[in-house]
Amino acid sequence: MANPLKQLAGETAIYGLSSILARILNFLFVPIYTRLLTQVQYGVVTEFMAYIAILQVVLVLGLETGCFRFANKEGEDPRKVYSGALLTVFGLNLAFLACMVAFSGPISDALGYHGYRSLIIYVASILFCDSITAILFAKLRQEHKAMKFAVIKTVKILTETGVNLILFFVWPKQPDFTYPIIAIFVSCVLCLLLFIPDILRLRLVWDRDVVKRMLLYAVPLMVAALPGVANDFMDRILFRYFDTSAEAWRASLGVYQAAVKLAVIMNLFIQMFRYAAEPFFFQRARDKNSKELYAVVMEYFIVFCGLVFLGVVGYIDIICLFLGPDFRAGMGVVPIMLLSYMLLGMLFNVSMWYKLSGRTNMAIWITLAGLAVTTVVNVVFMPRYSYWASAFGHLASYLVMFILSASLGAKYYPIPYKWVRIGLIFMLMGLTYVGLRWSLDNIDALWLRLVLNTACIGVYAAIAWFFLRRRPVPVEELN
Repeated sequence: MANPLKQLAGETAIYGLSSILARILNFLFVPIYTRLLTQVQYGVVTEFMAYIAILQVVLVLGLETGCFRFANKEGEDPRKVYSGALLTVFGLNLAFLACMVAFSGPISDALGYHGYRSLIIYVASILFCDSITAILFAKLRQEHKAMKFAVIKTVKILTETGVNLILFFVWPKQPDFTYPIIAIFVSCVLCLLLFIPDILRLRLVWDRDVVKRMLLYAVPLMVAALPGVANDFMDRILFRYFDTSAEAWRASLGVYQAAVKLAVIMNLFIQMFRYAAEPFFFQRARDKNSKELYAVVMEYFIVFCGLVFLGVVGYIDIICLFLGPDFRAGMGVVPIMLLSYMLLGMLFNVSMWYKLSGRTNMAIWITLAGLAVTTVVNVVFMPRYSYWASAFGHLASYLVMFILSASLGAKYYPIPYKWVRIGLIFMLMGLTYVGLRWSLDNIDALWLRLVLNTACIGVYAAIAWFFLRRRPVPVEELN
């Protein structure tokens, strides 16, 4: 059998092709958004994207992970598993879409966007298409069809990009906040159409017993994921009520979102890793040395995340130029968000214990604790510190959830993480960060700062790689 770490790395790279393209194009649109849209308009886009992100979790019902669990289970028919999940999600989302269409007028008025009834329908349609394709993408991941996954994702991304370019640069009207939403809508519809042959080949069947058992497993994951996603996006919604300036909250939200976009590289790697790692962890669960393997994966993950963190901080002088001048006021939160996303990725690793052991109900309490921290930090501090409260709220929340999950995992599904080694990796990362900050704060010449920062990052990479190669449990023994 091939080295499992190499298999995981290979699939992560393939899944990353589409994720990298999506994030890069999204990142490249930041200069467009922050130059052609006002702070207020960009804040409106951010608000609606937060609603989409939270509702996506509800409307998929956690059945992506449920499919991985049951399709890998002995005695289960994968066709019945995916058919049941697909039909369930389709029925729920069809009902949701009908309700949104019927009440789109009152909803848009209640949000303060009178005359934008069509925007509510676009958002509901995006959710309808994305929820259905989520199950179909999960099937591709289960079958290790990473390349097909990447191709369809890439087509979707390029479609969104093309529509955006047409609307912003060809369409004769003045750009407004509806353009990014319309572009996403068109790409989601096309993505669903591309999956029609897969749906027909699946020859859908309904097995009530399979669906019931999947929902009993998956719905707690959905309930647990909901506070988690709400935790990620709740601050965007709270700007409407608690920002320092009630009249300019959309502008503050726009500045904050632009800064968060610069932390996209860390989030990108975590998404790439998660696509490959979730089915990987389930499929390796029966292996003799699976827990040792999970511990090795954690260390490699942290080292690479540290490299991403230091890379963005070290070249922040160049990266900040992607933002329009009016949006650069929030650059200070970038390192905080990078570290927050890193903790989120570590949380994903240590949270596999409740998925592998079937104790998914525990996830609810962990994520509710994180949501409580986020809410309290934002409600208490946002009226005074605006988006700084949002950034530190993320950091505090992910840290609390990580500690809780790691502690419970050690009790119910112990994985031999080497916490001393992990602490040393963080110490190395911290020392390198101090060197970068000294360079940024004390050296005026840009070229010299970049040279010194590159040298610091190179030293970190060399020491970290040497450190990993000397791990007590050789990777070769985990084949």
